[in-house]
Amino acid sequence: MSTPSNLKYTASHEWIKQEADGTLTIGITDHAQEALGDIVFLELPGVGRSVKVGEACAVVESVKAASDIYAPVSGEIIEANQAAADAPENINADAWANWLFRIKPANPAELDALLDADAYAATL
Repeated sequence: MSTPSNLKYTASHEWIKQEADGTLTIGITDHAQEALGDIVFLELPGVGRSVKVGEACAVVESVKAASDIYAPVSGEIIEANQAAADAPENINADAWANWLFRIKPANPAELDALLDADAYAATL
């Protein structure tokens, strides 16, 4: 199982990519999709919603279970990936390529609490 070194992670298995404009793209890790099994439904947060770090803001459902997706930082949801919601099985095919939502962070210092690839891999 790969853990891309260019991403940040949470202990709850979200990956975070910092974009050039300072926004963050969030998805679930390969470990998370593997543990969930066949993903059949996504409930994504609404654009414009304000979230706090650690707040449940999305849900991924598989044939085995439903699991909350947590905001890795506080901020505003600026985009939700409708293509992922329309074809959630694509997350099973490639969790790294199928992001869920984007956040404009309210407090960039919260990024310091995220895990790098090595620290995340040590939690598995």
